[in-house]
Amino acid sequence: MIKKTMEITPGIEPLYGTHDENLRLLEDKLNVTIDLRSDAIHVTGEPDSIARVEQIFNDFDYLRRIGVNLHNGELNGMLRLVVSDPSVNLRALVETGKQRSAGIKRMVQPRSPNQRKYVEAIEQCDMTFGLGPAGTGKTYLAVAMAVAALMAKKVSRIILVRPAVEAGERLGFLPGSLQEKVDPYLRPLYDALYDMLDPPRVDKMLETNVIEVAPLAFMRGRTLNDAFIIMDEAQNTTTEQMKMFLTRMGNNSKAVITGDLTQTDLPNPKRSGLLEAIHVLDGVEGIRFCHFEDVDVVRHQLVQRIVRAYDSYGRAQQQLPLALGESATLEPAIVPATAPQPLPKPQ
Repeated sequence: MIKKTMEITPGIEPLYGTHDENLRLLEDKLNVTIDLRSDAIHVTGEPDSIARVEQIFNDFDYLRRIGVNLHNGELNGMLRLVVSDPSVNLRALVETGKQRSAGIKRMVQPRSPNQRKYVEAIEQCDMTFGLGPAGTGKTYLAVAMAVAALMAKKVSRIILVRPAVEAGERLGFLPGSLQEKVDPYLRPLYDALYDMLDPPRVDKMLETNVIEVAPLAFMRGRTLNDAFIIMDEAQNTTTEQMKMFLTRMGNNSKAVITGDLTQTDLPNPKRSGLLEAIHVLDGVEGIRFCHFEDVDVVRHQLVQRIVRAYDSYGRAQQQLPLALGESATLEPAIVPATAPQPLPKPQ
C-alpha cells in the first residue's frame, strides 16, 4: 500500500459526480481510498490501482481541455466500464464513441460491460439478440446503432418492427393510416430516433420511407435488402412469427431482436417465439446472443431495485412448491359456503 498526492486541476470537479458518487465508485472497484482536500487529492492503495486512478483523472482533464463535456449519467457509465476492464480507458472510449456516432446528436456510448458486448456484437454480427429486463438499453442502443449505420451509408434504410399483441395483430379497426395505427406500439422506437436526430429530419425520413415502421404481420412475403432491421418486444411473437421475421433478411442487411421473457403478453408464454429461438439458434454462425442483468439498468436507480425485487420474488415463488412437496399447488383452498339457516318463526 502506498499513498500518492495529485493536484486538483481547474475544471476537474465534474469527475467527482453527484455527492462524489464517482469517487466512491473508484474506491469500491479499484480498492483504493480517495481523500479529497481543498488543494489536493490523496489516493491510497496498491501501485497498479493508483496508476489507474491517475490515468482516469488525466484522461478526464485531457477530454475537458479539447471540449468534450461528459454529463454525469454518461460519465458514471463510462467509469464503470473503465474500472471493470484494465484494458479500457476513458480517452479511448470517447474516441470510439465519436467514430461510432458520426452524424448524430448523441454519442453512442455503452454504460456497462454487457452493453459494450452488445454494441460490439451488433457491429460484428449480422444478427444480434438483446435479452434482458426493462431499462437496460436494449432498444435505445439498437436504434442508435441503426441511425449510425444509416448516417455512415452502411445501409440505405431502417425498418422498425414490433408485434402489436394488444390489438391481436388485427389493426383494421383502429382509426387512421397504417402508421397512425401502429404508432402507440412503436413509441419507444420513435423516442430513441428523436433523441438521435433532429425531429424534422426524422419526419422527412419517415415520409420517404428511409425509416419505415410496420407491425410484424406486414413483414410476411418481403425480402429486406440493404436495411438495418429492429424487432422490439420479440417475446410477444409466436413461433411462426419469429421464424417468418428471421427469414426476411436480404443482402447487406443487419437485424437486431430485443425482448424480455419476463414480460410476455402472449396467452401461453411457453410458446414465445423468442424463447424457442434462443434454443434453436444457439451456436449458429453469424448470430450473437447478449444477455443483460439488473446491474445494466440505466434508468432511475429505483428501476434497478424494482427489477431485483421482482427477480427475487419470482425465484421464491418457484421454490415454494418444492418446499411444500411435488404434489402441492399454490391454488387457494376453496372453503364451501355455509348454507343459510332459516329465520326463526315469530312467537
